[in-house]
Amino acid sequence: MKKTTFLLIALAFSITSKAQDYVNQVLILNEGYFDYTLNEIVEPASIGSYNPVTQTYNEVLELDGMRFGSDLLINNDFYYIAADTKIFKVNLNTHEIIASVACQGVRNLAIVGNKLFVTRGEYLVDFDSYLHVYNTDDLSLELALDHESGPKWASQNIISDENKVYFAINNAYDFGNEKGIIGIYDTETSVYEEIDLGPEATNPDNLIKLGDFLYTVNNKDWSGASISKLAIDLSENETVSLASVSTGCGTSALRDDKMIYQISMESSLNEFDLNIMNNSGPVNGTFMNFYELKQNPVSSEFYTTETDYFSFGKVHIYDGQNIETGMFDVGINPGTIVFDVRSSAGIAEEFSKVKIYPNPVQNNLFISDAINEKIIRNLTGEEILRFSGTSTETKHLTAGIYFIECNNKSIPFVKK
Repeated sequence: MKKTTFLLIALAFSITSKAQDYVNQVLILNEGYFDYTLNEIVEPASIGSYNPVTQTYNEVLELDGMRFGSDLLINNDFYYIAADTKIFKVNLNTHEIIASVACQGVRNLAIVGNKLFVTRGEYLVDFDSYLHVYNTDDLSLELALDHESGPKWASQNIISDENKVYFAINNAYDFGNEKGIIGIYDTETSVYEEIDLGPEATNPDNLIKLGDFLYTVNNKDWSGASISKLAIDLSENETVSLASVSTGCGTSALRDDKMIYQISMESSLNEFDLNIMNNSGPVNGTFMNFYELKQNPVSSEFYTTETDYFSFGKVHIYDGQNIETGMFDVGINPGTIVFDVRSSAGIAEEFSKVKIYPNPVQNNLFISDAINEKIIRNLTGEEILRFSGTSTETKHLTAGIYFIECNNKSIPFVKK
């Protein structure tokens, strides 16, 4: 008879040790492939989930009918997707779509309280509003800032900090008329203001906050690149040129306190010291031409994506010494990487309440101190079985990692 074993995933911590953060999963937004010459979706946008413990990747959601995806944001037990003409709200554990709303030209997302802020822009399309505000619960539209009370041009990257949202107004779809403006909306006072970064800072492609400053990586008119620094209190505004060619779309990211960027079509990485606003040299290591860069906030590993934009996608992982330690295949155009960071405190607390035995288990798994129904799911969130009693048969389960949901918690287990 097949023997199965359930063990609580170590995840680099002990349940008896001090609680700490860990990455539960890494979500990858694959933009897909839309053939504009044929006007058809060849490969739809999709969401993939990578488990850093088991080093396994699964596609968990396909965004049917969407020409591309542009942003993904995790908030509590849900994540929100910006994809072409829609916004989706998805369960973080099961990857089931909870709600969706039509929003043509949706680009990037930020959340303050229960408000979802959305920037908009599309090639050859003018909108009455380039900044929408939705309720995070049901995605109902609460506010659409017109040109008098909000931005007048296509907007993109957006971040939130306390009661304010900051977003890059680049007008990037009107070639030759790019803008370099930071829009600021105060959610408490409903006051909107703009700061022009200057003529050398047009077309901001990335926007981050570090300390008391905002930084943008700008692609100008696609003939050069620069980095701008703007104080939160608006007392400082500085721009430094990087190169005579652009950095490409999205190929820049904060790594510790440095900005890592890649010049379009090149295979090397460059490092920019944000404290002194100057290049600090090339990054040592062997790389390739990337599409997206993102640092793991817990392990400090550096995740990068590679694609030819129409047939494949890969994620490469580098350690602190820039040695490649992992690689896995994903969908086409993996353009957004988001880390699902959780605290071990909840797992330790729930594990202390819930008793699962025996270990190892052969035919039946017993559970105590758990109320209501129990659900066992696989890594993709698919429900494997549901039971309401104190035991269930497990002989049909294959080896792998599962989540058992009980007491309104989702606890990861390994079956070897």
